[in-house]
Amino acid sequence: MSVADWALLASVVFAGLWSGLLAMLTLILHPMLAGMDGSGFARFLGAFLPIARRSWFNYAEVLGMLAAPIVALVALAEHPSGARFVLTAVGLALTVAGPLLVSNRLAEPNYDRILAWDPAAPPPDWQAERHRYFTLNWVRAGATWTAFALFLAALVRPLELV
Repeated sequence: MSVADWALLASVVFAGLWSGLLAMLTLILHPMLAGMDGSGFARFLGAFLPIARRSWFNYAEVLGMLAAPIVALVALAEHPSGARFVLTAVGLALTVAGPLLVSNRLAEPNYDRILAWDPAAPPPDWQAERHRYFTLNWVRAGATWTAFALFLAALVRPLELV
């Protein structure tokens, strides 16, 4: 296997692990959280978010989802118009847009607002904040699942000599 193949394999693994995490969050936790009142929602996220936000796994995953496709793109640079290069570049762009920028610029400030609530007296607009929390998770999930599919397609696609 070439450097590009190994880097694409790593891209698939990192994006696949992150995809699984987001599948659990959106398809299992969201329905559970949707059934909670504001106090229950605030208590759950008050316990969950501080641990999730500082987890080594999150940092390792995002770093891997950024580094592996960059290595693949460098290794594929001789064929910048080839399908493998283009698929990897689009997957990397989705990774930057979803797991990185949406998380950093939109989700983190939303977490701060939610964590500032008094669980005994959630704010009147708590449902809008919950909706924003769900929406941002779905945006990141969609971007990550698409990036995973693109990295996988690039991995299994033979190198074109164009």
